[in-house]
Amino acid sequence: MNGSRIAAVGHYQPAKVLTNEDLAGMVDTSDEWITSRVGIRTRHIAGPDEPVDELAGHAAAKALAAAGLGPDAIDLVVVATSTAVDRSPNMAARVARRLGIPSPAAMDLNVVCAGFTHALATADHAVRAGGATRALVIGADKMSEVTDWTDRTTCVLVGDGAGAAVVEAAHASGIGPVLWGSVPEMGHAVRIEGTPARFAQEGQSVYRWATTKLPPIARAACEKAGLAPADLAAVVLHQANLRIIEPLAEKIGAVNAVVARDVTESGNTSAGSIPLAFSKLVERGAISSGDPVLLFGFGGNLSYAGQVVRCP
Repeated sequence: MNGSRIAAVGHYQPAKVLTNEDLAGMVDTSDEWITSRVGIRTRHIAGPDEPVDELAGHAAAKALAAAGLGPDAIDLVVVATSTAVDRSPNMAARVARRLGIPSPAAMDLNVVCAGFTHALATADHAVRAGGATRALVIGADKMSEVTDWTDRTTCVLVGDGAGAAVVEAAHASGIGPVLWGSVPEMGHAVRIEGTPARFAQEGQSVYRWATTKLPPIARAACEKAGLAPADLAAVVLHQANLRIIEPLAEKIGAVNAVVARDVTESGNTSAGSIPLAFSKLVERGAISSGDPVLLFGFGGNLSYAGQVVRCP
């Protein structure tokens, strides 16, 4: 086997829902202000006793169950997150312990909002090179822990959650070539810095970059997979906000595609956003097995990564 494919996906969100009306009681904002600017209506918030690896573990367990696999089938765990509190053990090792995966290679990747698509490419490369046979790839973030809840420009955006995919060896590749890169000189535009760490961004700079520079890159990711944007069944972009998602999707030219808009109910969950939205499309039956789907992450570091995958 010299290819890889996504065998199954899963997702998880905490039970607590924070509405725009709730936020209006915390900061100077309103439902109309939030929906008109970012399109978000609700978001899920993890409690103090729900760490990142717990969110990741729940999503991964659902993906394993959907694939019909036990924990001993996994030999690589990759977790994309930028909100791990401890340096060691990493989140991948903690997820492996939670699920009872016996002896996997376990690594975390921190590429913030583009984390999942970077992690998926890393697992794809490892499987195709023979370094792994079956991987768990997880995007999980607890953005509520790094948010300044007195700053209405950022606190209205964030949510917590996780999504996961089982990647396995296949005769024909169901994961297209990745197109990835970054703009390091603009990396300060999205940041989680300080003590305690806090999320901040230069919103207008990010908006201009995402809506002007990223469309040709996303189209090039389709070309690497041998597809035109019009061939796509779905487009799953990083769920930053609707004011970025909708113009970016339109400029990509995926005229026949379902466009994921999970941001409206989940907020910006950083590395969790793409697998979370993708898993929901699969769960709802909005896309069918074998359908080509563009996954495209972008954000922190002003990094980006995209690939066309086949729906499990």
